[in-house]
Amino acid sequence: MQIFGHSLQELFPQLLLGLINGSSYAVLSLGLAVIFGLLNIINFAHGAQYMIGAFLAWIGTTYFGVNYWAALVLAPLLVGLLGVLIERLMLRRLYQLDHLYGLLLTFGLALIAEGVFRNYFGISGESYEVPELLQGGVSLGFMFLPLYRGWVVVAALSVCFLVWFAIERTRLGATLRAATQRPDLVQALGINVPLLVTATYASGAALAAFAGVLAAPVIQVNPLMGSNLIIVVFAVVVIGGMGSILGSIITGVGLGLVEALTKVYYPEASAVVIFLIMAIVLLLRPAGLFGREK
Repeated sequence: MQIFGHSLQELFPQLLLGLINGSSYAVLSLGLAVIFGLLNIINFAHGAQYMIGAFLAWIGTTYFGVNYWAALVLAPLLVGLLGVLIERLMLRRLYQLDHLYGLLLTFGLALIAEGVFRNYFGISGESYEVPELLQGGVSLGFMFLPLYRGWVVVAALSVCFLVWFAIERTRLGATLRAATQRPDLVQALGINVPLLVTATYASGAALAAFAGVLAAPVIQVNPLMGSNLIIVVFAVVVIGGMGSILGSIITGVGLGLVEALTKVYYPEASAVVIFLIMAIVLLLRPAGLFGREK
């Protein structure tokens, strides 16, 4: 069977790749949306935190014998702790200032992190082995599905759903939203607002690291992996709506698939299709597809 001149055997593998990329976009843009939506901080260090998560997983496996499953938990925790330090020592001083100051600070931190890792590890990249349990694949008849790539999609979308549910459907999420809108009132009720703010930023950083560990066996772990991706992820967040949790998830997955289809039918445009969509969305709906017009 052919669809617009391409067989299903050609189309489905590309769609799988798009779903994998879209899942990564969704997790990364979700972390950005959480930080911006609840803290109003444009976290340009998000790509660096993604890269650090991947490197921590690689370092743990290479030098300390930490297996993939432990790294999937430990790397986000360590990057989350790094996020605690960044928020408490630096970002906390900028909340009353223009958004530009937070963007410049986190951009500087991203450059520092990238420079440190380039100095110690170079830019050639390090390979990260797929865990034994997820090696190989299964034949679906119309395509061969590598087990690890299927796991990436399931794990990424599961985490996205859990974060969305926690923020939009639980008491903790309601408290977080209230703390960002009326911190004085929430503080008067005996809730530690500064602790909630710190935990929010740390959670966003941990999400970036989680995405980095998931990506490590699929791509080469290198200091540039975050900077190569962060511009695309920012475009995803803008299209979905700055601060929109659900918008980040749906847009991330959707744009990954659009990018994959573009590579099949018009490869020349695959590198710019997301930015073209962003320009169109900004012209028609400046707040984004799922953002709220002010």
